[in-house]
Amino acid sequence: MILTVTPNPSLDRTYEVPSLGRGAVLRATGDRVDPGGKGVNVSRAVAAAGGLTTAVLPLGGSAGALIAELLGMQGVDVTAVTISGQTRSNIALVEPDGTLTKINAPGPELTGEESALLLETVRTAAGHPDWIAACGSLPGGLAPDWYTDAVARGRGAGARVALDTSGPALTAALAAGPDLVKPNAPELAQAVGRPLATLGDAVRAAQELRSRGAGAVLASLGADGQLLVSAEGTFHGTAPVTAVRSDVGAGDASLAGFLIAGGTGPKALASALAHGAAAVRLPGSAMPTPADLRPEDVRITQDPPAELRLSRPALP
Repeated sequence: MILTVTPNPSLDRTYEVPSLGRGAVLRATGDRVDPGGKGVNVSRAVAAAGGLTTAVLPLGGSAGALIAELLGMQGVDVTAVTISGQTRSNIALVEPDGTLTKINAPGPELTGEESALLLETVRTAAGHPDWIAACGSLPGGLAPDWYTDAVARGRGAGARVALDTSGPALTAALAAGPDLVKPNAPELAQAVGRPLATLGDAVRAAQELRSRGAGAVLASLGADGQLLVSAEGTFHGTAPVTAVRSDVGAGDASLAGFLIAGGTGPKALASALAHGAAAVRLPGSAMPTPADLRPEDVRITQDPPAELRLSRPALP
């Protein structure tokens, strides 16, 4: 079972539009409403794959109630912490070539009591999951070290913890020893404070995060695939996608694929790549089912060439 923690969930409305023109009236060719937030999407992807998952999240207002309802319909068990604020709603506009424009609301500000209850719920809801995935941005009212406490409580309950966040929240939580962190290339560059121009740069940055407490680093490199640096070695993988429909939630589907496959080694990396590639071929933030996967397209290399240049250098 995989338990997810999403401190700042959202109700995501996605519209497919022929083109994006500033000041114009846009007529959507398709639309959908999904429960959102990085951890929520991980739970949705686990459920779509037929796995057991529980989503811990603060919910408030009509948007929060709809999120709980939609997650239940998708086979996700919800452990909600009721908050006084209104859960945020986000908007995504997707053009035919896959270009994505997002408007993310800041979300409600949690009180001290709500923050403490959310942390305690992580501990009490943990039970005996295979993994706890703590994901996403922090809402107002939660200090950058909130994830540090969440990781410590998860590990204290005997669970392995995956962390997918960025900035001060990521760097602060490294000291708590998360078993896995999942930055994208800019987040990895920001965490080490230097640009990443080659695959070797990314490997050295991942090794630095491991030296600061992370057990393993799964880095999303965009068009350059994904990188896994762990005690088992360094692995790089790609899964070509010819047509991108929407990349909303693709990274979350990728993390779910990694955890579903055990969360270690090249087999898990291959699963992450297959799930991420499948997600971008689907509308909105739809999560892939096993029928959507194309594992035969995945290529994994151990100890990849350090001089390989990234198609888009990552800046801190």
